[in-house]
Amino acid sequence: MRDLSGAVALVTGGASGIGAAVCRRLSARGASVVVADIDVTVAEELAAEISGLAVRCDVTRPDDSVAAVASAEQAFGRLDVVHLNAGIGAGLVLDPLDVEAYRRVMAVNVDGVVFGLSAAVPALRRSGGGVVVATSSLSGLAAFPADALYAASKHAVVGLVRSAAESLAGDGIRIAALCPGFTDTPLVGPFVDSFRAAGFPMLTADDVAAALELVVDSDSTGEAWLVQPGLEPQPYRFRGVPGASTGSGSGQPLPDEVRTGSALG
Repeated sequence: MRDLSGAVALVTGGASGIGAAVCRRLSARGASVVVADIDVTVAEELAAEISGLAVRCDVTRPDDSVAAVASAEQAFGRLDVVHLNAGIGAGLVLDPLDVEAYRRVMAVNVDGVVFGLSAAVPALRRSGGGVVVATSSLSGLAAFPADALYAASKHAVVGLVRSAAESLAGDGIRIAALCPGFTDTPLVGPFVDSFRAAGFPMLTADDVAAALELVVDSDSTGEAWLVQPGLEPQPYRFRGVPGASTGSGSGQPLPDEVRTGSALG
């Protein structure tokens, strides 16, 4: 278990649900925690409980993420752990598509992670490295016919994490996606009674927060951690994609300048 005494953590969507459970766990391990949430009143209540700092943060606004990171550094001098957790459900259909609602889901679930990562990386570099965990979902790994657009947003988070890991590793920054199954939080609140009536096992917010601790304590990067009731949290094992075939039939790896992005300028 890593020593988090003196570490500084920033959690978006930190005022309730999984985010609040993570804030409490990181604080209990000695970290100073910045509770970033659009509901600053509730964030302030939790921050007072854990002797942390509350900041208002609308993750769809890049400047809010930049300001949240700046607040962490101003208050505590550094940044070490970032949990990009803010997210919303979709419940949308493709026909007819509510374009405004679709844009909102993508803005929170995808843009919020991109903006948060972009804001956090310079601060993590200044601290000599750190770890970023983005909350995805089981529906970021598997098909979710009940909500295809939500699944699309969560697949995007997994793709971002897996693709960004190599470039961040040079700065000592690890990144991972947390992919919990159905969790008893406000996000699935309207369906909790149905799950319980059917005897369907659900995670608690604290189950997911405990999984995040495992991710923080690991040495790996670029992984998507599967969190399901009754199973130990574990990195999801993706099947490898065959390389482009050569004349001999063997796989051909990407050129280094393409793989690392240096060819793009």
